[in-house]
Amino acid sequence: MPTETNLQNCHEAEFRTAAHQAAQFVLERRLLRPWVACVLGSGLGGLAERVVHGQEIAYSEIPNFPLTHATGHRGRLITGYLGGVPVVLMQGRSHRYEGRSQREVQFPVHVMQAMGASLIITTNAAGGLNSRFRTGDLMVIDSHIDLLWPRRQWPAHESRDTFRGQNPYNADLVRKVHSIARAKDIVLHQGCYLGTLGPTYETRSEYRLFRWAGADAVGMSTIPEVLAARDLGMKLLAFSVITNVASTEAALSTSHAEVVESGNQAAPALLAIIQQLLEDISGQPD
Repeated sequence: MPTETNLQNCHEAEFRTAAHQAAQFVLERRLLRPWVACVLGSGLGGLAERVVHGQEIAYSEIPNFPLTHATGHRGRLITGYLGGVPVVLMQGRSHRYEGRSQREVQFPVHVMQAMGASLIITTNAAGGLNSRFRTGDLMVIDSHIDLLWPRRQWPAHESRDTFRGQNPYNADLVRKVHSIARAKDIVLHQGCYLGTLGPTYETRSEYRLFRWAGADAVGMSTIPEVLAARDLGMKLLAFSVITNVASTEAALSTSHAEVVESGNQAAPALLAIIQQLLEDISGQPD
């Protein structure tokens, strides 16, 4: 097994080498090069059950792969076929609030891209800020506000101006999933996701601030993965399951168990959209 690497402090070349070593470890266990990578958030791990000829590997077995300790995150990498497309799925993710650095949280995206994935679909459970939202609704993300401080480190070989103004969320894929949702009579909103460090839920004043800033949903993940995918040139699609709707007037409590349960209830509609999308692109890896 390759030597463990300090992902937080290593040089860019060492980071890329570690990602390729982890990818090779997985590929040696299963000779399958995925076209699509999926990251499944709280309560959304059920998509793994739909994978055909699936094979699972615990994160703890993969060199340098960050573990997850959050409730509702199984911590397994699943390879197989979904909708006729070779896929790799993360059944759960690590979070910055677990003491992970930005680079550690982004490492799995680099691994899945090194395995062959050119499209990533990332999902999360989020609190609704938009007054039109209801618990259990789905939102496809078209922009974000990044409050997961500190700001990310740019790759040493890239200019800080390289990605300025580029929207990482693929507009063609957003339109496609809207079409799928309409055909399946599924309510699918579109909006801005705001990411905070956590692991606390927001106060009523923070909800007011986030709404004023233009956010439609708030959570504690996803944005590091989005930034990594953008840096790697991957196509990106991201969803939020609205697990509760914020109130700026009344004090309402929310537990992680409730978030997971809401995710479980809303997951079938989201999984139906993702599976249909993969069936539609089957045979079209580019």
